[in-house]
Amino acid sequence: MPTIRTSPEDFVVEELPLYVPEGRGPFLWLWVEKRLADTEAVARKIARAVGVAPKHVGYAGRKDRIAVARQWFSVPASDRDPQDFDLADARVLHTERHIHRLRVGELRGNRFTLRVRGVEREVADRAETRLDEMARRGMPNRYGPQRFGRRGDNAERGLEILRGERRLGERRHGWLMVSALQSAVFNEVLRRRSHALDDIWTGDVIELHATGEQMWASGTDEERRRAAEFEISATGPIFGTKMKRPQGRAAELEARVLADFELPPIEELEPPAGVRMYGSRRPLRVRPRNTDHRLAGDDLELRFDLPPGAYATILLEELFPDGYDESRGHGAPDDDPVDDGDAEAL
Repeated sequence: MPTIRTSPEDFVVEELPLYVPEGRGPFLWLWVEKRLADTEAVARKIARAVGVAPKHVGYAGRKDRIAVARQWFSVPASDRDPQDFDLADARVLHTERHIHRLRVGELRGNRFTLRVRGVEREVADRAETRLDEMARRGMPNRYGPQRFGRRGDNAERGLEILRGERRLGERRHGWLMVSALQSAVFNEVLRRRSHALDDIWTGDVIELHATGEQMWASGTDEERRRAAEFEISATGPIFGTKMKRPQGRAAELEARVLADFELPPIEELEPPAGVRMYGSRRPLRVRPRNTDHRLAGDDLELRFDLPPGAYATILLEELFPDGYDESRGHGAPDDDPVDDGDAEAL
């Protein structure tokens, strides 16, 4: 069976920044390569090395732990030489000054270089064909299992928090639980209509990919043409009190899913104290870009870019529908970052 992450070098992630540092300013940006280390742990080590609180270390998003990952961090500039930082499982490759700190979400996406081992020729051919198809029509934008915690029960805990059956506890942790519930609702809506990802229903909230602008669909032939050319896509709910709601058939589907999760209608949603749930919309599909593939013996090498919030493991699930193995020799994958502002703990 195809296997990923036999070694961290089989899973390489490189952040695509939203912009580059200007070379001046009161903040120092660090281009860091980490191996078998999670982003927050590296941020804490950088904070200790600089002598600041961890909250003063900025980064755009968390990257996989069981991987070789390169990403930017920012810290207030100091006289300490970053090359002297003892980061254990990470190293500073380059530094630049900038006028402000790096904030969560400030990235264009991530570039992946993966090696999938033990792939038979017939399986590789199907995967390569499927990757080419996804580069044209997109892939499901569902959340991966990392989002739901090592035991897979984060969404259930989030539901208990919203019902008042579980205390919020540490704010960030509680926020992760509620966000996992939002993700589970989105995944279920997507599952119920994922047979045609480029389909547009009258009343859908659609997103213009070039700008992120969202509007209601009127069901015209022009909208269907634009969807076929990947200019627009239907969206699903990251439910919350200020979420833009669809109309018609899409609204009915989302209401049924909320009811199946034993959640109230959006207009009746009353988050507990400490949780601000504005909500948002998420496209039902994303498009891998700059795709490439090569079979070397029984190793399939894959290269592709994904936008923020999209999962390389979901792409692999689509390429290998009969399943693949993930090496556990380096420990379980980290819980996934919450990087889209679905809910905020105050």
